[in-house]
Amino acid sequence: MTEREQNDFSKYGTKFQEGFAALIYQDRTFSDQIREVLDVEFLELKYLQLFVEKVFDYRDKYESHPSQDTMVTILRTELEDCNELVAQQIKQFFARVISESKIDGAQYIKDVSLNFCRKQKLKGALIESADLILKDDNSSYDEIRKMIDNALKLGCDNDCGYDYLADFERRFEIKSRNPISTGWNLVDSLLHGGLGSGELGVVIAPTGVGKSMALVHLGAQAVKEGKTVIHYTLELGDTVVASRYDSCITGIGLNDLWNSKEEIYKRVKDLEGRLIVKEYPTKTATTQTIENHLEKLIRLGMTPDVVIVDYGDLLRPIHQRKEKRNELESIYEELRALSQKYCCPVWTASQTNRSGLNAEVITMESISEAFNKCFVADFIFTISRTIEDKTSNEGRIFIAKNRNGPDGIVFPIFMDTRNVHMKVLAKTDETIAQITENSAKKQQALLREKYKDFRSKRKKKGEENDS
Repeated sequence: MTEREQNDFSKYGTKFQEGFAALIYQDRTFSDQIREVLDVEFLELKYLQLFVEKVFDYRDKYESHPSQDTMVTILRTELEDCNELVAQQIKQFFARVISESKIDGAQYIKDVSLNFCRKQKLKGALIESADLILKDDNSSYDEIRKMIDNALKLGCDNDCGYDYLADFERRFEIKSRNPISTGWNLVDSLLHGGLGSGELGVVIAPTGVGKSMALVHLGAQAVKEGKTVIHYTLELGDTVVASRYDSCITGIGLNDLWNSKEEIYKRVKDLEGRLIVKEYPTKTATTQTIENHLEKLIRLGMTPDVVIVDYGDLLRPIHQRKEKRNELESIYEELRALSQKYCCPVWTASQTNRSGLNAEVITMESISEAFNKCFVADFIFTISRTIEDKTSNEGRIFIAKNRNGPDGIVFPIFMDTRNVHMKVLAKTDETIAQITENSAKKQQALLREKYKDFRSKRKKKGEENDS
């Protein structure tokens, strides 16, 4: 290993160094931390050195982190004195930084670069202290100790939170949610494009209504859009779930899949997206299990765009609690934390209690066990299908919670479970109260008709006995 390789980032390659420079611009707290131990000469490439210097110069002068517009202005007006090729490389690099919202392996780059820079600072302090030791001066001991202590403290985590003045520009940046469509235009319009990065969506329905199929629809839509979907199943087999995706994507009925193998493969082989279905036995996996699996996939080059957990109630809690409702609440909190950590939407489902069975509209009052999990979710919709609805492929969804827009809205749906087809139709003018009232009237009419038939049969039987 040469001396040059030991004292700069050259051994890590260009992609690593570009990611490092991009993080200094994008992440103010990391920039604060690395600034204490970074020598721009550690960067092998001249255009990256100059870019980082421009970021640090602005921070020193204005005591705030530069915004995108500010950096554009700086790079347009302050590169006249540098080499034309280098200036062009800086502008091209910054254009890539703007267009790519996520940096692959960001945490790895942070850890490795911090470790390298801190070691370089400590190495310098040790060399300097060695010179002091050689001096026959008893008073130099405290100086040596202070020098080494200061070197060890440099680069430690110094994130105190959002700084009201230093982070002023961040308040005026457009926040990108990177929403992923649900495949239902009417729902997407309420969600401003779909469920976004760091958000948790929950489907609530009674058993047998179609929670799992709704989750497959959401995953299939993302796959068709070219996204990487990781689908965790804790109830159904992985091949069963994959077959449902076959049916949803191709429109071929579940009963006809076996005889349509070649046609299915022909229609799915060119999909731009990727689907991984991971099966865990019920109540054996925790959110930590899922996190470990996601980390493994990322190391293999499969960064998740959407995570689906079918379903959250069937996960095992990391910490045992006295009451089940507390365990479920913590599970949903951990699922939302996963969505924030991996910057992708997470979809899951929850079961209703008995009050949701055969209900015309299911509200959050019908949620099973732990109502507190509603507080954690960003978007909740319920699916209700009566016995009559199932025979006519009809039903309703109710937008129960929506952090990004209006809620309390009922949409009729078409749902054909034979080919995992679910369509949201234009909303009606009926309110929940009207729907409930109409449902009650319908039930009363059915009971009257049933009682009328009963009385008629009883009267006829009495007449026969008299004769």
